[in-house]
Amino acid sequence: MKAEKEENQKPNKGQAARKKKNSSAAKSVSSKNPPSELAEQRWSVVTFESRAAAGLTYDEAIQKLDKLREENKFGLCIITDEAAERVNSK
Repeated sequence: MKAEKEENQKPNKGQAARKKKNSSAAKSVSSKNPPSELAEQRWSVVTFESRAAAGLTYDEAIQKLDKLREENKFGLCIITDEAAERVNSK
C-alpha cells in the first residue's frame, strides 16, 4: 500500500518539476536576449477533438495544457496557431 502511494506521488513531483522548468521558458526572454518565438502569442493547445486555446505565449500554452491534463483530456499538444488552423480545416 505504501509503495502504491509513493508511485502515485511520483508523477506529481515530476509534473511539479516540469512546470517549474517550463514556466521559465518565456521568462528567459528579456531585453538582454533577442526576441523569441516562445514569447510571441502564436501558440495553440489542441486535443484529439478540437483546439482548446489559441493566441497564447508558449508559457501560457504550457499552463493551459497542464490544466487540461488535470481534467483528463487526451491527445494534448502545443503547436503554432498556423498549424492548428490547418488541422482544424480538414
